[in-house]
Amino acid sequence: MLKRTPLFEVHKNLGAKIVEFAGWQMPVQYSSIIEEHNAVRKGAGLFDVSHMGRIDVSGQDSTNFVQKLITNDVSKLVEKQALYTPMCYESGTIVDDLMVYKLNEGRFIIVVNASNISKDFKWMEKNREGNVELKDISREMSMLALQGPKSEEVLQKLTYYGLSSLGHFRVDEMKLDEIDAIVSRTGYTGEDGFEIFVDAKYVEDIWKKILQAGKTEGVVPAGLGARDTLRLEAGLMLYGNDIDETTTPLEAPLNWTVKFYKDYFVGKKKLLEQKRKGIERKLVGFEMIGRGIPRHGYEIFVNNDKIGDVTSGTFSPTFRKGIGMGYVDVRFKKVNTKIKIQIRDKLCSANIVKMPLYRRLK
Repeated sequence: MLKRTPLFEVHKNLGAKIVEFAGWQMPVQYSSIIEEHNAVRKGAGLFDVSHMGRIDVSGQDSTNFVQKLITNDVSKLVEKQALYTPMCYESGTIVDDLMVYKLNEGRFIIVVNASNISKDFKWMEKNREGNVELKDISREMSMLALQGPKSEEVLQKLTYYGLSSLGHFRVDEMKLDEIDAIVSRTGYTGEDGFEIFVDAKYVEDIWKKILQAGKTEGVVPAGLGARDTLRLEAGLMLYGNDIDETTTPLEAPLNWTVKFYKDYFVGKKKLLEQKRKGIERKLVGFEMIGRGIPRHGYEIFVNNDKIGDVTSGTFSPTFRKGIGMGYVDVRFKKVNTKIKIQIRDKLCSANIVKMPLYRRLK
């Protein structure tokens, strides 16, 4: 049976188009994907991301546990700071990509992908050592994302906390209109913005208050469609498309998250071997030359030879052209390499580009 977030009826009442995603019934759009995309780029959009998983990690050995579990370096975090990281199998392939929020020395909240909640929790349990308590709090704690250049201006109306002091990849506890919340300055759109963790029984109240507070700034509810076009412009990967249990962080553009100087992390041995031998394929970004919209699974060619496959593709509302990502033979990974995408019965021209395509204006 498909799952629903606490805001399911709210989405229906707003006229959202509901689709199945990762075992959930979720809004893909309310007005149109392009309108919601542009609203986030120019003002702000509010997303229900409660379908994603939230795992509470606590105990005196929690830092050592998280350090062992991930490729990135959690020991560098101070209290109320966050990082992005893959979590790998011993094979070096990716269990999931995570956001790790350090609330204090003995407690973390780890956000996992919606389709991986059960799998990730079991993997964490399997690797648990010492004084560590794991708790899946996905149902009791909901999550919203307010994204866009006006998001701070809007959210500030609901709190006495000075949001300008909350830096990028920082997190803190605060009250939003007298409701306890944990707020981080993180997101999945390439824009400034916040992710809001709140008790599930209050999430509808907070959702409505944010939309009301943002009326004059043009804040709109936004669905999974705009979330996908925004993240792809920003060069952000989607688990299950661009990375999965068959790919490694070295094949994806995630080398920067793999801290080989750590004494140990799960998958280190195999990733070191891959680094020494060299990778055979690489995830690259590309843009279409002329018409054509790439989609997941389309084949990539050079000189009529297949060199890879598209993992994500869409029409970019910002750049008004088709864009995508895909794994290609490492010999063809360089920026400005001319490629062809098989779109139905035609080979359409494209160009490998530096990711991300979109960078937020300061």
